[in-house]
Amino acid sequence: MQHLMKPLFKRYYSLLTPLNLSDNTNPFSKILQLCKSGELSGALQLLKSIDPGEISAKPVLYASLLQTCTKVLAFNHGLQIHAHVIKSGLEFDRFVGNSLLTLYFKLGTDFPETRKVFDGLFVKDVISWTSMISGYVRVGKPMNSLELFWKMLAYGVEPNAFTLSAVIKACSELGDLKLGRIFHGVVLGRGFDSNYVIASALIDMHGRNCALDDARQLFDELLEPDAICWTSIISALTRNDFFDEALRFFYSMQRDHGMCPDGFTFGTVLTACGNLGRLKQGKEVHAKVITTGFCGNVVVESSLVDMYGKCGSVGESQRIFDRMPIKNSVSWSALLGGYCQNGDFKSVIQIFRKMEKVDLYCFGTILRTCAGLAAVRQGKEVHCQYIRKALVDLYAKCGCIEYAQTIFDQMPVRNLITWNSMIGGFAQNGRGEEALRIFNQMVKEGIKPDYISFIGILFACSHRGLVDEGREYFISMTKDYGIKVGIEHYSCMVDLLGRAGLLEEAEILIETSDFRDDSSLWAALLGACTTCTNYEIAERIAKRVMELEPDYHLSYVLLANVYKAVGRWNDALRIRRLMKDRGVNKMPGKSWIETKNNLGSSFDFENSLVPGESNFLDVEGMG
Repeated sequence: MQHLMKPLFKRYYSLLTPLNLSDNTNPFSKILQLCKSGELSGALQLLKSIDPGEISAKPVLYASLLQTCTKVLAFNHGLQIHAHVIKSGLEFDRFVGNSLLTLYFKLGTDFPETRKVFDGLFVKDVISWTSMISGYVRVGKPMNSLELFWKMLAYGVEPNAFTLSAVIKACSELGDLKLGRIFHGVVLGRGFDSNYVIASALIDMHGRNCALDDARQLFDELLEPDAICWTSIISALTRNDFFDEALRFFYSMQRDHGMCPDGFTFGTVLTACGNLGRLKQGKEVHAKVITTGFCGNVVVESSLVDMYGKCGSVGESQRIFDRMPIKNSVSWSALLGGYCQNGDFKSVIQIFRKMEKVDLYCFGTILRTCAGLAAVRQGKEVHCQYIRKALVDLYAKCGCIEYAQTIFDQMPVRNLITWNSMIGGFAQNGRGEEALRIFNQMVKEGIKPDYISFIGILFACSHRGLVDEGREYFISMTKDYGIKVGIEHYSCMVDLLGRAGLLEEAEILIETSDFRDDSSLWAALLGACTTCTNYEIAERIAKRVMELEPDYHLSYVLLANVYKAVGRWNDALRIRRLMKDRGVNKMPGKSWIETKNNLGSSFDFENSLVPGESNFLDVEGMG
């Protein structure tokens, strides 16, 4: 069967309907023009006004929409378009498939989901394979990258320059210089030796694996190396402790070749200055960073923090760190390393205790600090803290709140993450009063609550019916802590007010918020209407949900249930027919259960609405 499919794969091409982009009367042309200019919302609005039957034959339309979602970082809209693609059968189109894969690859946070999209592609060309091969390198799975490369070759797909660049990077990450050199031979055999993308990958691979002479030879053989190749050789020199040579190349690329350094070049050169202890030269590079507009770049500024720390200017290092708009684990490690190297061990411990996220590099610095202080107790504290944080979160989320409480109480140092884990754990396990107690204790100990803290505390108020307390915390988060209220906080407040029967107050809260057009808030409020007899409010809210999201099945189901509760059976039937006319299906409930150490899923098939009637509800306009 497989040998019969291969010719089909090679012969398959997208049947793209040619469109005249200059024809402003054609709605498809208008959508493509809007996509081209990045106006996604306008394109989607226009798409909604077109009969779906007219769109299914135009894969270029969906491919353009997916590309625009990727361009404007609108992953959720991309997911919605993905659903339309599946419904219209366009996932078999190569152009649409690759656009979909790019969306998940660039914006998705769950790489296994990206792999599912790839596996589901009917046609996989070299672009599809290369996206996945480079994707595995990006997420730190170089072995998977190479396995997929061999699989690609088995399917008869020829690699391009970007594919070879990705597998060379995989060899670099694995430290497999022998295999990397085999790929170098493939590069030469295919005539890609003058390709700068591959050249920079080869230079980097040799530099990372103690083959600096080969890296230099590769660079020297390039006729006109670009800025990326210059950065690769400077990085290779720095990585192998040839700091003076790295600085010489840095000045040469600008003075003799007119190349402009990028953020990675600056980061590498600042590392060289720091390791040489050359504060004056480091300041010169810092001035160049400012004049070329790289302030605010997290890579560059983290390197500045590191350079000043290594040169003994810890105060300047701290000032740069404090001004950084974005800080990552490297930034924190650089700051900790500066204080540690200069013998200010107590500051290192103080900074560590303020950190919300700690990685292995930071723990290494802290343990060196504890050794410098001869502080066995603090060393044990650091040793245990990482494990304890994870356990508190695990037990709290799994309902073992007593275990979580025990570990939490035994922690000598607690940061915001562990406090939030306990607040959320108590809230999710129906112990709202204890969540409030933990929250107030946290504030009393000088820990400032954040966005997540207030989600936990409002959730606790909601599930325990603490209306007055919920109102106070909701106001306090903005008034006292300057935290902008998010949709999760509004959702908790709507649920709290709805459970208390304060539907009109909840309705006003939504209408006056920045999220008044978010259907999830209205759906939450509609859910609260099932326990009340004020069908006028319920009907008004249901219409709002249907207006915002016509395909949302729960608005019809919940409204029908409200009508049932007040005895309006005819109206309930009318809603069901409306739902059927619109083609909206009620989704069955699904739960995960554990029986005898086995996990499984269970569907709830109870769909009863009216005695003697079937349970599929469907929708249309109200009124």
